[in-house]
Amino acid sequence: MKIIKHPSRKEWEQIIARPEVDNSHLFELVKSVFEDIRFNDDKAVAAYAEKFDKSVLKQFAVAPDEIDEAEQLVSEELKAAIQLAASNIDKFHRSQQTVSQKIETTPGVVCWQKAVGIEKVGLYIPSGLFSTVLMLAVPARIAGCREIILCTPPSGDGKVHPAILYAARLSGVNRIFKIGGIQAIAAMTLGTETVPCVYKIFGPGNQYVTAAKQFAALRNVAIDMPAGPSEVQVIADDTANPAFVAADLLSQAEHGVDSQAMLVTAHEEIVDKVIAEIERQLKDLPRRRLAEQSLQHSRIVVLKDQDEIIDFTNAYSPEHLIIETKDYDALAEQITNAGSVFLGHFTPESAGDYASGTNHTLPTNGYARMYSGVNLDSFVKKISFQEISQTGIRNIGQAIKTMAQAEELQAHSNAVGLRI
Repeated sequence: MKIIKHPSRKEWEQIIARPEVDNSHLFELVKSVFEDIRFNDDKAVAAYAEKFDKSVLKQFAVAPDEIDEAEQLVSEELKAAIQLAASNIDKFHRSQQTVSQKIETTPGVVCWQKAVGIEKVGLYIPSGLFSTVLMLAVPARIAGCREIILCTPPSGDGKVHPAILYAARLSGVNRIFKIGGIQAIAAMTLGTETVPCVYKIFGPGNQYVTAAKQFAALRNVAIDMPAGPSEVQVIADDTANPAFVAADLLSQAEHGVDSQAMLVTAHEEIVDKVIAEIERQLKDLPRRRLAEQSLQHSRIVVLKDQDEIIDFTNAYSPEHLIIETKDYDALAEQITNAGSVFLGHFTPESAGDYASGTNHTLPTNGYARMYSGVNLDSFVKKISFQEISQTGIRNIGQAIKTMAQAEELQAHSNAVGLRI
């Protein structure tokens, strides 16, 4: 990890820069896959499954007996863990439900809003990431989405990870397809003989999936958010446990070579202790090589005081923010840009990734400045209603006519004038 001590504010922009990922070169490939699937339907999907996933499939849909078989392959311990996580995710997202009230804005003018689940949503689940099934399918079910479609790449033998199938059934997924990569996003966008088209696509993925989702967003399909490599920032003071801090940084670094981990502190004496712990813990990680490559573009930044730390953090806008300080509550109150915040010495990012209840599908690459992580509202659309009585139209009619005429929209004015 690169150590940067007391940088000037002019240097911050360079420090907070993410590893650049240019997907533009992928768009020609994505476009060709979309066009092929548009014209050749399931036949094209099967060809790309064989080409990209090395999987020859007679059918894409997962049959009920495959899910039954998968349940037998998942250990009771893992089932219990998945059930606990699903319960907490359900509780947290169910708490986000709101009851709309009818408001009389002017006597005789009543307005209200109703939340309606998006009818058809598509979930993209990378191979093996059963936790993401819970994060997406549970709130979709609570929101009232009528059709929840899941696509995930199969292994070479044509099977789906058993825990994915178990989590999907537990969470209320309607249909599951053994399709990965660009072809999965294209199938859910365009619709095929087998795969229905959806109205919004959720889920993480590699650079090919990311580019495909961006392309899909140009084809009348919504996506959850722009996505990039995962990231974490840890704020630590002299009360932080260096072993905890190192573990938190490494838990991010092991995601992949393009992940980024950053430690920010005003207590320089903790730096060497954290580095020593990283080196000690790194030796035992199965994904050591990935983590080592990630750490090459990760950073430790020593700043002057808490005010600088707050300003730096809001500028960086991390996907995950862990605050391991004595006064974490006061510091957290001043954070305006972050995807998800983890407070105190006993709250690792792993908790939000799996089982605390919050959602782990979060904005990266600085998008936390303007995007929320996935939540219940991500799966609903809100429709406004209004009801105006004869008294009400008289009370606001003249204002409507005046404004309409000022914009030279005479028919708008007439629609009110006829009524009053």
